[in-house]
Formats: sequence, structure tokens, C-alpha cells
Amino acid sequence: MKLMREGQSSGLEVMSDEDGLFAFSNVAPGPFQLTISSPGLASREFSGTLQPGEAYVTPLIRLVIPTLVTEVHVGLTPEELADVQIQEQEKQRVFGVIPNFYVSYQANAAPLRAKHKFELAWKSASDPITLAGVGVLAGIGQAADRWGAYGQGAQGYAKRYGATYANVFAATFIGGAVMPSVLKQDPRYFYKGRGSKQSRILYAMASPFICKGDNGRWQPNYSNVIGSFAGAGLEAVYLPANDRRGSDFIVSSALIRLGETSLAGVLQEFVFSKLTKGPRRSASQP
Repeated sequence: MKLMREGQSSGLEVMSDEDGLFAFSNVAPGPFQLTISSPGLASREFSGTLQPGEAYVTPLIRLVIPTLVTEVHVGLTPEELADVQIQEQEKQRVFGVIPNFYVSYQANAAPLRAKHKFELAWKSASDPITLAGVGVLAGIGQAADRWGAYGQGAQGYAKRYGATYANVFAATFIGGAVMPSVLKQDPRYFYKGRGSKQSRILYAMASPFICKGDNGRWQPNYSNVIGSFAGAGLEAVYLPANDRRGSDFIVSSALIRLGETSLAGVLQEFVFSKLTKGPRRSASQP
């Protein structure tokens, strides 16, 4: 127990006996403050004014266990967080219909594991809207007699559908899953959403050539460039010979793919971001 007097920097201290009794003797009259404490228990304080010749008796004292506050922080592992974010991305659709899975609106999105990249590629390539879009492109190609060696009629349409879907499938899996897994790069477009219009345009146009690695750092987009040339090489295998003549076929096809990716980046930055329905968070920073 400690007894403090007004204006004093230190006071009197005593220990209670085995019965819990204590006493201060020869205490001068005047204001006082009495503090009672015990290890592991909340202390109590009493104050008052001692009159000449008065003996002060404290009321019944009960020391209680102090209230303990325990904080529990529950978090997800990076892989679990990526699972959640991918599930959200797979709900993103332009106008609520057209798949827009390969864009992240997360400022600090969790890195993807190989299984996430293949899951995202399969989700995109097998989506009913993707399959329907391939059918439309095949119909347009047949109407324009593109890849004329395939002929017309149902057989010609089926061949065009197969070739068009092969292009989509190869581009999605090679550039969006296989190479990103091998090179540890992220195949997604990271929405910028901030800065001047010029900086955002340049950022979007550079997206085919610059990407975020699984380590979170920006780096050359080898995955997309290699994937574009590999996809063009596959086209040279199954397209009609008349439509793939010339040694520059693969180069020109790959450059067209890269140009389309660049245009898609600009659309993602300025158009699709406003039309995409689904879970959204914050803009990303390059």
C-alpha cells in the first residue's frame, strides 16, 4: 500500500500482514491519496482529508482481476487470397454478359499460382459466350469466304469454327497460362485508372510488352510475346495453305496479335472498366 500527500513526489509504503491488515502511523493531517495494489490484480485508490487526531479506516477492499483484451487477427494466405480474387474476377462481365476475366481492379492483387492461371484460361475459353462469339466470327468468315479452301455449307462452317476456336484456345492457354506459369508472370491486365489520360494510354498500349511478375515487379512481357508467335506458328499448321503463304506469315500474324492486345488494353482502361459488372475494388498502380 502506498500513501501519498499532496505536493509530495514520493509517499509512504507498507505491506499488509497475513490477515490483510495494514496501518500508517504518524501521518500529518491534510489531504491524502491511498493506493492499494497486488500483483495480477487491479489496483484501488482512495482519497480524502485527514483531520488532526483522526484515524482513517478504509472501507472493505476487494481487488479484482483486471479486464483483459485479446486481439485476434485472422488473415488469408497468399494462395487463399488469390483463390478469392480469382473467383471475383470470374464474375466480371462487360454489360454483365461478355467475359472480362483477365483484368484485375485490385491495387495489390495476390500473385497467381500456376493452377490459377490454367483455371482462368479454361474459364475464359470454355465460357458459353466465348463459344457463341467464335460461332459469330466463323459465320462472318464464311460470308466473306475467308479461308476459301474450307468451302461453304455446314462442312465449311464447321472447319471455320474449329480453326477460329483453335486460335482463341491457343492464344488463351499459351499466352495466358503455359508461358506465364513457366516464366512466373501474371497474364492479367492491371487497371491503372489514375494519372493523366496520356499516361494511361501509354500504359495500356504497352501492356503487350510489359507485365507484372509473380514477384510483384514490372518486367518485359515475354509470356505474351512468345505466346503470340507460338499461336501464329500453330495457325501455320492447320490453316489452308493458300492462307498462310510466305515466310512472313508467322511474323505478321504475331504482330497483329500484339496490336490487338494493345488495343484491348486501351479498351480495358477507358471503356470496359465502365461497362464491367461484378465485384470491383480499387485501381491499380504500375
